[in-house]
Amino acid sequence: MEFIDLKAQYRRLQEPINEGIQKVLNHSRYVLGPEVTELENRLAEYVNASHCIAVSSGTDALLVALLALGVGEGDEVITTPFSFIATAEVIALLGASPVFVDIDRRTYNIDPALIPSAISAKTRAIMPVSLYGQCAAFDQITAIAKTHELPVIEDAAQSFGATYSNRVSCGLTDLAAASFFPSKPLGCYGDGGALFVSDDRLAGIAREIAAHGEKRRYHHTRIGINGRMDTLQAAILLAKFDYFDQEVEARARIARRYTTLIEDLFRGSDESVDVRCPYIASNCESVFAQYTIEVPDREAVQAKLSARGIPTAVHYPVPLHLQPVFKNLGLGVGSFPEAEAAARRVISLPMHPYLSDEDQDLVVAALKESVSVQ
Repeated sequence: MEFIDLKAQYRRLQEPINEGIQKVLNHSRYVLGPEVTELENRLAEYVNASHCIAVSSGTDALLVALLALGVGEGDEVITTPFSFIATAEVIALLGASPVFVDIDRRTYNIDPALIPSAISAKTRAIMPVSLYGQCAAFDQITAIAKTHELPVIEDAAQSFGATYSNRVSCGLTDLAAASFFPSKPLGCYGDGGALFVSDDRLAGIAREIAAHGEKRRYHHTRIGINGRMDTLQAAILLAKFDYFDQEVEARARIARRYTTLIEDLFRGSDESVDVRCPYIASNCESVFAQYTIEVPDREAVQAKLSARGIPTAVHYPVPLHLQPVFKNLGLGVGSFPEAEAAARRVISLPMHPYLSDEDQDLVVAALKESVSVQ
């Protein structure tokens, strides 16, 4: 069984993907070819954003966003400690400091109620993560940001295709960064990402930064990076995008079935058997980049599932404030109890649009055995 079955997806979409690749091979415009512009236009329309800038990775999308805002030495950016390292890494790369705020344990996203006390004179932006495919609480977050005149960057590495109050992730904030890493709900065959921007001036700056700070050929107005998306990756994404809504619907159906099966299995069980399915806020539709549950004694459960041929993953076992690279922040165990508690218990089950009912049944049966023998 595959944790994420990209081979099954390719078998279904092989013809349009191959056609898109061949088209690029024929015209040979491998950097900034027409497919890149087409992709940007389609993605911007999809999320209802003014601008989309296709870039080389989700990490570079975050980096370009911060650079465009002028974040630098001595600044602070508020974010969550429960995320992949890239979220805080890009802040630190610019000489700024990540200021962590604990999570809402139900959604695993940053807790808006805790943000105001983290704001200081050095704060330059708020960067929530829409984790596991569910958007953060942006109504509350943007209201706080507006009060303090701060921009909001959505780290949407896992949430492209999700909705929040009938609006689409990446179209909710001043800037948003999406990742198209192969395992994402919309993924290319390598690294890729996109930055979405609402402000025309800021979008122009970001586009220059992503291309070596170049305003026109050999005329560089600012320091930038080589953050351009390869045309081949854009062609692959265009082919997949035609089927993306179908795959999002399939993910939602599979997630609902997982939840029903798991809750039915453990309903009435001993209270010590604490298995928790994803909580989705009433105004949200998750894209389920992961289907993540909580279990007791996670390492033992994971080992027993592996022995039964069930692949799993942990997103994320060590919160960012406890990573060795951020020891200079002086934040030890107990600093963010909700993030730390989640990190001890979360486990992600196989999830992709082509997961069969039969494989789901195997996963849930193995989960029942693995948890009940604790």
